[in-house]
Amino acid sequence: MGRPSAREQVLDAYEDLLIEKGLAAVTLDAVASRADVSKGGLLYHFKSKDALLDGLIHRLLDRTRSDMEHARNAPEGMVRYLLSTSVTDADMAKPAHRTSVAALRLLGSEPKADEALATSFRMWTDLAHEYVDDPLTAELIGLIGDGLYLRATLMGRDMRTPVLDDLPEVFRRLGITDSRVIGSGAQDSGTQDSGTRENREHGFPSGDLDGEGTDER
Repeated sequence: MGRPSAREQVLDAYEDLLIEKGLAAVTLDAVASRADVSKGGLLYHFKSKDALLDGLIHRLLDRTRSDMEHARNAPEGMVRYLLSTSVTDADMAKPAHRTSVAALRLLGSEPKADEALATSFRMWTDLAHEYVDDPLTAELIGLIGDGLYLRATLMGRDMRTPVLDDLPEVFRRLGITDSRVIGSGAQDSGTQDSGTRENREHGFPSGDLDGEGTDER
C-alpha cells in the first residue's frame, strides 16, 4: 500500500492526538507537527479545527458504511457478523476503531461528534431492521452490539463474554430459529475472521428471506 495522502496523514495525526492526549492538546500547530506537514500544508486541506472535526466525522460515517457492506456480505450472516465483530474489531490496529475512539474522546465536548457517534450506532440498528422482521428484536440486537463494542473498547478485544460463546442460544432467546442464521457450519465462538463475506441470502430475518446480497465494499 502506498503512502497515504497528505490529507489522510493530517486526519491520522488529529486522531492520534485526540486518542493519546485529548481535545485540549489539539492545535493546528500540533496536528501539523504530528502529521509531519507544514502549517500551510495542513491549512490547504483543513482551514480550522472545526474543519478537522468535520473531516473526522466524514471518515467515521464513511468507515461505518463500508463495514456495513462487509456485514451484508458476511458468510456467517449479518447479525452474527455484527455481534462477533463488535468485540473482535475493538482493536486499535484497525483504522475504523481508531476513528471511533477518537470521536469518543470528543463525547460531551463537541455536539457534532455526539451526533455523528449516535448516527453511527443507529446505522447498525437500522441494518438489523433490514434483516429481522420483529422491530423490537432488531432494536435489541442493536443494543447488544453497542454494548459489546463499548465494553470491548474499555476491556480489550480479548474479553470473554457468554453472548459470543453461545450465539445460537442468544438467537433462540431472541426468537430467531432460522438455521441459515444460526449457521450449521459456522463457528459459535464469535472468533471468526471478520474479513469473510456472504450473500445477503444468508442474512438474518426471522421470517422468509428475500433479495440478493451486494458486492463487497
